[in-house]
Amino acid sequence: MQLKWERVCGMDVHKAMVKACVRLPGSGPERQQVVKTFGTTTRDLLLLSDWLKALGVTHVAIAYASHCTSVGR
Repeated sequence: MQLKWERVCGMDVHKAMVKACVRLPGSGPERQQVVKTFGTTTRDLLLLSDWLKALGVTHVAIAYASHCTSVGR
């Protein structure tokens, strides 16, 4: 399988936390996976942003719980 993006992140967003899973090039053909949990305060989200930038992440996919938003209510 050919990779389209080398450094990516999948996020699971909840009301009080964000779990981020970053996939990076590893040694050889294997990929490295790093999982980290952040809070949802502005300070925590800025730390998440800094962490993703430091790892060189270029693309993020987000899943969120519907109870975290008032859209459609």
